[in-house]
Amino acid sequence: MIFLDYAIQKKYNEKNSKSEMKQMKLSLVVPCYNEAENVAPFQDAVISAFDGCGYDYEIIYLNDGSRDATLHNLKKLFTAQKCPVKVISFSRNFGKESGIYAGLQYASGDYISLIDADLQQRPEIVRDMVRILDEKPDVDVVAAFQDRRREGTVLSFFKKSFYKLINKLSKVTLQPDASDFRTFRRSVRDSILELTEYHRFSKGIFAWVGYNTEFIPYTACERASGTTKWNFWKLFEYAMEGIIGFSTAPLRLATVLGTVSGIAAILYLISVIVEKLTRGIDVPGYATLIVLLLFFSSMQLFCIGIIGEYVGRIFEQSKNRPIFVPKEILSYEDTQK
Repeated sequence: MIFLDYAIQKKYNEKNSKSEMKQMKLSLVVPCYNEAENVAPFQDAVISAFDGCGYDYEIIYLNDGSRDATLHNLKKLFTAQKCPVKVISFSRNFGKESGIYAGLQYASGDYISLIDADLQQRPEIVRDMVRILDEKPDVDVVAAFQDRRREGTVLSFFKKSFYKLINKLSKVTLQPDASDFRTFRRSVRDSILELTEYHRFSKGIFAWVGYNTEFIPYTACERASGTTKWNFWKLFEYAMEGIIGFSTAPLRLATVLGTVSGIAAILYLISVIVEKLTRGIDVPGYATLIVLLLFFSSMQLFCIGIIGEYVGRIFEQSKNRPIFVPKEILSYEDTQK
């Protein structure tokens, strides 16, 4: 088993870049999880899109612990070498965010593009992104956002609500409907690799590192094959990662709820005393007591849960475990030696 951390991989890239006659222009980073039927059509689409582009490019496939024939098909693409191909296979499923981080480590290009293997994000758009970066030296990142979404009203409502919420809570601003589909300069890649947090939220990370970003619209195509790996609950968990990872507002919420409940308790106590002194009657309180007990108990558990989410992330980060573990690495660079 081989593990290359960022420093070692940086020296590895520098050594190889010096030995190459021509610097790689573009690296396409492609996370793959159970995409056996899509990887070959994706590569054909890339070759077709970049035919006659006039610059070198490479495809970096990240096999994220796929349970189907994805790795087998990727090895066939690597053996054929219709274009420069790297295959990084993880020891298990670490998630798309880890795949993106790994792809950035192994990217050799001056420009790096993040793109999915299902062909919903077309390689032709990447060529447009590269052209923008070439023509506009002041632009560091070209990110795509969906101008038209083919999804239900409920899911669309929650996504819009998420962006409104996180932009209010966080110190960074996220572009609504923007995805990980983007192309950026190597300097951006280097800045992102310096952020080694275990729980990663790429949209927030790109916003946090800054750099001049130009957003372009695109329309997602139908999947070439298979079904989406995302559902409502996975999107909800991903949204929670973004909120907790880039805002401490939920922690302040616990303080606010405690303050409000304390004030309410004092006001209720004053009300009870006044009623007792002015009317001289017993104040019925059994039902009220039960309701208040349940209310404040649930609020305490809610606040403890929020604190627990942050503490849990601190605990996992303190272990300093690697973001991913590569099991097998195949690189066209090794075949050229």
